[in-house]
Amino acid sequence: QVQLVESGGELVQVGGSLRLSCAASGRISEHALGWWRRAPGKEREFVAAINWSGSIRNYADSVKGRFTISRDNAQNTMYLQMNSLKPEDTAVYYCAARRSPVIATVPKGYDYWGQGTQVTVSS
Repeated sequence: QVQLVESGGELVQVGGSLRLSCAASGRISEHALGWWRRAPGKEREFVAAINWSGSIRNYADSVKGRFTISRDNAQNTMYLQMNSLKPEDTAVYYCAARRSPVIATVPKGYDYWGQGTQVTVSS
C-alpha cells in the first residue's frame, strides 16, 4: 500500500513559479507516477507523468514547456516544477502512483491518489 501527500500549493501571481512535492509513504521506485489537476467546474485533467526511472516523461499540451516533472526514488518523492503560471492553471493538483513502471495518461491507470494541494494563480 502506498500513501501519497502533496504539498507546495499556494496563491501565486501570473507569471510566477511554484514547485509541488508528492511524498510517498511506501517504496515507489518501481511505480510510474503522475500529476493531475481539477479546476472548479471541470473534470480531472492529466498534467504530467514519469516512468519508474525518470527516463520517460509525458506532458499535457497545455503545460508543455512550462512544467517539469521529476522524481527522487531515494527520497520516495516526486516533484512538479511549474513556471510561467497562468490563471487557467488554477486547480487542485493531485499526485498519483500506479503499480506499473510504465506511464499512463488516463485516471483508471492509477492505483493510488493523494488528497490534493490547491494552486491559485491570480491576475
